[in-house]
Amino acid sequence: MPHEESQTTTQDPPRSATPQHASEPPTTRAWTLRLVAVGLVLAALNLRPAITSLGALLEEVRDGLGMSGSVAGVLTSVPPLCFAAFGVMAPRLARRFGPSAVVCAGMAAIATGLAVRPFAGGTPGFLAASALALMGIAVSNILMPVIVKRWFPDRVAGMTGLYSMALSLGTSLAAAATVPLTSALGGEWQTGLGLWALVAAVAVLPWLALVRAGRASATEAASTTGSAAAGRDKGALALPITRSRTAWALAAFFGLQATGAYITMGWMPQIFRDAGVPASTAGVLLAVTMAMGVPLAFVIPRVAGRLRNQGPIAVVLGTCGLIGYAGLFLAPAAGAWVWALVLGVSNCSFPLALTMVGMRAGTGAGVAKLSAFAQSTGYLLSIPGPLLVGVLYQHSGGWGLPIGLMAGLMVPQIAAGILAGRNRTVEAELAERAEAAAKGA
Repeated sequence: MPHEESQTTTQDPPRSATPQHASEPPTTRAWTLRLVAVGLVLAALNLRPAITSLGALLEEVRDGLGMSGSVAGVLTSVPPLCFAAFGVMAPRLARRFGPSAVVCAGMAAIATGLAVRPFAGGTPGFLAASALALMGIAVSNILMPVIVKRWFPDRVAGMTGLYSMALSLGTSLAAAATVPLTSALGGEWQTGLGLWALVAAVAVLPWLALVRAGRASATEAASTTGSAAAGRDKGALALPITRSRTAWALAAFFGLQATGAYITMGWMPQIFRDAGVPASTAGVLLAVTMAMGVPLAFVIPRVAGRLRNQGPIAVVLGTCGLIGYAGLFLAPAAGAWVWALVLGVSNCSFPLALTMVGMRAGTGAGVAKLSAFAQSTGYLLSIPGPLLVGVLYQHSGGWGLPIGLMAGLMVPQIAAGILAGRNRTVEAELAERAEAAAKGA
């Protein structure tokens, strides 16, 4: 709609040389870029603690709320369900209000949900408050690549690595610190989970500043945006993304890596605890797995950005997953630290997927469309995984079948990564198909 198109650049204008940017003082522009970078890092820090803090205290939450194993499996499936349901709204919300405003609202939703859920009373209230926090995570997940593409178009891999590293840091900190903090503050799981709302509240601040700055220049930006840029954005938004094989491959890769990641975050501490590992150590092992993503989430996107084909990286990461799951099956306690490290390497398929989202589309609007499709479809595909693990665990009485499922999913993940890693953009792919169809007609 015309109203939406006119606001595509009101909040986060592209970095291209429009008159608004040309007239903007260099010091103001540099300050804005630094604020965007700080906002990206703080937002990324809050995209996983809602999940990994719960994984570290899952047994206590289950006992406190009276959950069965199957209900706990549903609980671990809520994140991908919310990401799939709410993520599709992100591009339209961004066009209507601007990416900065949507991410700002997302951080506020995370803070509110995390503050409310430990004290909501009962499983339904806990799930509802969790869904609010996860809604904020969902829209922010989608818009991170969009903001990077708009503000740092010549540094997509580097900035993707920076916020991926922050995301991994937040993930590992929540996994490692939740149990010790809970013990230090009296042993109540409600306090341990509620603490992470404070971190999310801090992340709201830079985005509030960016929203206010965006509103101050909205009229000028809208009046000076070049018609060529507007035409490119409109064309990208009209892409029939579901007809792109690359988009489907990326969605499958995203969904399969998300399945493994959420199974790991939700169930790995329990696997170690059932093998005789103390609860505090199991939380640290999950933290080690997540912490592997801190340096690798910075390195992998930079390496991927230098390669024409990212498929070999997907193969290496998938192979690490197969090794880690074999270790969990054969010697979960004896080799616990090794398996935690190897699975940590495997979980770095997530920053690889984010990097490929930015590389498989040629425009900011194209990235928004591809990011929404790949992440929402991918998370939708990942929903059954954690739930099925919970059901298999409860009815088989052990971890053999669940671990076999985890390992089996690595094979199609590798295949999808090879296809998604090919050097092409969805725009070029669809243009070629349209041209071929026209010739055939």
